[in-house]
Amino acid sequence: MALPLVQGPFGGGLSTVALASAVSRRGGLGSFGAHLVEPDGIAGLVAELRAACDGPFAVNLWVSDHDPGGDAASPELLAALQQIFAPYFRELGEATPDPPAAFHPSFEDQAEALLAAAPPVFSFVFGVPRPAILDACRRRGILTIGAATTVAEALALDAAGVDAIVATGFEAGGHRPSFLSRAEDSLMGTMALMPLVVDRVRAPVIAAGGIVDGRGVRAARALGAAAVQLGTAFLACDESGASPGHRAALFGEGAHTTVLTRAFTGRLARGLRNRWTHEMADRLSALAPFPIQSWYVGQLKRAAVAAGRTDLVSLWGGQAAPNLRHHTADALITSLLPALATSEGTA
Repeated sequence: MALPLVQGPFGGGLSTVALASAVSRRGGLGSFGAHLVEPDGIAGLVAELRAACDGPFAVNLWVSDHDPGGDAASPELLAALQQIFAPYFRELGEATPDPPAAFHPSFEDQAEALLAAAPPVFSFVFGVPRPAILDACRRRGILTIGAATTVAEALALDAAGVDAIVATGFEAGGHRPSFLSRAEDSLMGTMALMPLVVDRVRAPVIAAGGIVDGRGVRAARALGAAAVQLGTAFLACDESGASPGHRAALFGEGAHTTVLTRAFTGRLARGLRNRWTHEMADRLSALAPFPIQSWYVGQLKRAAVAAGRTDLVSLWGGQAAPNLRHHTADALITSLLPALATSEGTA
């Protein structure tokens, strides 16, 4: 890639080919969060991205596809979830949906399909793929990028031989992709995490979390980042899959207050406070593990977005969202060019 710039991958329908291609066209690494894409849809997605992108692009998967107890729902858990979710679905004029046969695609099956499709870059979160998968990527010329929230996770990724490591601070919007310790015990800020990781790994390090403008780019690069990854800033762009209400919220007063919560997916993630985060705050122990919780909230989100509501949906956003200024990927990248060209790191 011509620019040391990565577009953060978004799951849950927030990634789009249009956004990835817009970033790729300007010389950055466009990304597509595909953790909810079924294995038989991976090849078509990669083909569509390849046709739309002028340069390299990344397809992102979640190595850990379920938490303990999240591979199947017991009758007792389903009954408890019915009690929690039924009032909200009734409010939206819908019945609580019946659970699916599987709540999340299998990572192993997705990875097999991805290897066959061979995108230029395979990025992943929530763990380290098996050595056989990484070896297959090397043989096929697929570059690999893993995400770390702690030094220990960065060392694990480095030992596995990944091509680059995203050091993601807790300022970032969306999920905390911790995998060696609880996410709540892995909350390091970007500017503390970056130099610790850079000094201890061989792979180039990509800084993520709290970076929305040139000042953040310069700071991260001064600390040794080979590149920077922006998530919230690209999520706020018109090309993303965020709903109009979500994008408006990122530019509104509510963006000044974010919260780390498991209420949406069962995994810790940062987003803007709303009615759902407030009403679930005292019920977290009753919620389901990932991906069961995520599936139910996803169905609720579908109904809420159709009704133009933002009070019951995940409004992912990082702590630096109040400094967002740009509504298109092109305008955002143009604003970053001076910092990307003059920053002190090595691309």
